Amino acid sequence: MYENFYGLREKPFSLLPDPSFLYPSPKHRMALVLLEYSLMNQAGFSVITGEIGTGKTTLIRQLLNQIDRDVTVGLISNTHRSFGELLQWVLMAFNLEYAGKDKVGLYQTFVDFLIKEYARNRRTVLIIDEAQNMASETLEELRMLSNVNADKDQVLQVFLVGQAGLRDLLRRPDLEQFAQRISVDYHLEPLNAQETRDYIRHRLTVAGGNPELFDNTASEAVFRNSGGVPRLINLLCDTTLVFGYAEQAKRITAELVEEVAREKRKGGLFRTSQQADGQDSAEPEAPTTSTSTHPVVR
Repeated sequence: MYENFYGLREKPFSLLPDPSFLYPSPKHRMALVLLEYSLMNQAGFSVITGEIGTGKTTLIRQLLNQIDRDVTVGLISNTHRSFGELLQWVLMAFNLEYAGKDKVGLYQTFVDFLIKEYARNRRTVLIIDEAQNMASETLEELRMLSNVNADKDQVLQVFLVGQAGLRDLLRRPDLEQFAQRISVDYHLEPLNAQETRDYIRHRLTVAGGNPELFDNTASEAVFRNSGGVPRLINLLCDTTLVFGYAEQAKRITAELVEEVAREKRKGGLFRTSQQADGQDSAEPEAPTTSTSTHPVVR
């Protein structure tokens, strides 16, 4: 709708996780470097966490785009509490036959697959997105799967990606053995005010538009109303461009952003993490968690 009016090749603020639009903030660069480090050093388990909409899935898509051809990747992205048989989902992720097999048969099929890949000098990586939804019993079963090793090489590498609740889950006493096997973990925080301005400019540039389409006060208004969460930034900026087109506005101003934010909040569906906690979105506080945001390499 508004692309031609603003000289854009495509929508710059789509909610789809498109790695071509990945903004390399220091936080996202660190997370990606740690994921690459895990692959190169055959880390058994790696954990990337972050609040809803902070760009975790986009990071995984970027990693998949640049992964070496000697790596076989299986992706599980729809975990939930009634997850069912883990081995069936794992086999499905690697396009292996699982129907009609009991647990022993499922396990043997997967072990045979791992050994076959190892014999071909291929590494096997399992990525589980939204891993915070998994039960502790399922995570423990996953740890047992990782016991399949060959000499000094890690035959299976596992990446767990999820919301902050995943870190709380991994602190449980019954998962202590699992936690001790985590080589790399990192918590992805929302963007700060300057990163939000740079994020908006970056995505406008990638889409072929004017990086100054949102003036500085507009970018500050986006930060105030989104808390620096990339998904909320995209939602707010995309709708603001629709409003701007309707008003034939050549530049996006803070007044227009605030108007859009007010309209969205009326429906009760647009809430920053601060609003969810009962705080005033006009003066967002820095997000706080009980865990360190620094990368941990064991």
